[in-house]
Formats: sequence, C-alpha cells, structure tokens
Amino acid sequence: MRIAAGIEYDGTAFCGWQRQQGVRTVQEAVERAFSVVADHAVTAVCAGRTDTGVHATAQVVHFDTSARRSLRSWTLGANSNLPSEVVVRWVREVPERFHARFSARARAYRYVILNRWVRPALLRDRVTWLHHRLDVQQMRSAASLLLGRHDFSTFRALQCQAKSPVRTLHRCEVTRVGDLVYIDVEADGFLHHMVRNIAGVLMAVGKGDRDPQWVAELLALKDRTRGGVTAPPQGLYFTRVVYGPQWALPQEAVLPRFA
Repeated sequence: MRIAAGIEYDGTAFCGWQRQQGVRTVQEAVERAFSVVADHAVTAVCAGRTDTGVHATAQVVHFDTSARRSLRSWTLGANSNLPSEVVVRWVREVPERFHARFSARARAYRYVILNRWVRPALLRDRVTWLHHRLDVQQMRSAASLLLGRHDFSTFRALQCQAKSPVRTLHRCEVTRVGDLVYIDVEADGFLHHMVRNIAGVLMAVGKGDRDPQWVAELLALKDRTRGGVTAPPQGLYFTRVVYGPQWALPQEAVLPRFA
C-alpha cells in the first residue's frame, strides 16, 4: 500500500530535507515517525528537496507500507512522534503508481523579505531582512522577463546535478504588504538554489543596483558566476505541489503571512 502525506516544517534547525549521516534532517524525522506507526521501517520520498534553513508549508511525500491504519491514525500517530518543528497536515492512500516527485506537474515557492530599517527579532529565522528600501515595481518588471521556458543555468547552483537547466516558469509575482515583500514563483520544476538565486537578482534590482533588463542579460549568459548573490535560506518556503486531479490530493497553496 502506498501512502501520501502533506508535511509542514520549520527548517531552521535541520540540515535540509535529505537524510545525511550524523546530522539532523527532516527526512530522518519523518521516516522515524511513520516507522513507529507502521511498526516497520519506511522510506519517505519527497516532492522537492529543501536546503538547510528552508521551510515548507506544503511538502508532499509518499512511502510504502504493509501496515493497515486509518488516515486519522497515520496522522495523529506520526505527529505524536515528530519534533515540534514538523507536522503532518494530511494523509491519503494513493495508487502504487503515484510518485511524490515524478507525478508532480508543478511546484511553488514563496520568498519572504522583511524590508525595514531595523532587523527582526521574532521573525529572524522566518524572513530575510533587507534594510534598503525595495522598489517593487522595478522588481515586477524584472520578474516578468523570467516567465516562460528558458535555460536557467545562470540561476542554478554550480553543484546542481540536474540533467537539463531548462525549466518553464509559470508565475513570478512580487507584492508588498507593509514592510513585507513577497516573491511567489511557480514552475514545472526547479534547479538547485534556483529560487534563492532569482530572489537575489530581484533584490539587487529592487535596491537599484541593477536595471530590470539585467535579468534578460543573465538568462542569455547561461553562466552562474555572473548571476549575483544567492539569497539567504530562511526567507524561503515550499508552498505547493500541483498534481493531476486523478490523485485527489489537497493542492491549495499554503502561504506564510506575517502581516
């Protein structure tokens, strides 16, 4: 039997999603919790790996089990065995052909910037702080140039192992609510550090360091070494995975808001 689950987590104290020897990871915590409920070891496959310090409001995982439990028991049992920074939001039984990663049609992220002249205290691990006033209109102009299908080599980490740098960006929106600036992106897939690199470029444009047309130049260069600063991880949230209707899974974006 295959089980799918929606996971929310604060990534501050974890070394990313992927299980690694000798460090604390979200995957290890999730697998341990579901293994207790199943009464056998399970391996969780996620829709999209997140890096150290990155959060998720709507990560999706699947795992296989021979155990028979109610959906309520899977949910409550796992949550009673998870650390406080991780919670299972929902559980569904799915066909064995479902795959959390390969069945996904699109993924979405939100990058949150606190844009004021004094640093945050309560939100220090939840947002990226930038004291320079950002010009959101300029950021929107730059973001529009990223839409569509492109070679995003300039926007991926040098160590990215993806076979192709080509992705289709369906949405890249910049909004301001008081002192908070949100960057919302959705694509058919993302490269390693792609969202954080996009955020770094848009922040440079918003500060006035670069013109919006710089984005088009970066896409044409296909050279990560020319792509500017990678934005910090704590402002990044994995907010949605889009699946086909045949899987009948919750898919509404779960957006972090602090104002």
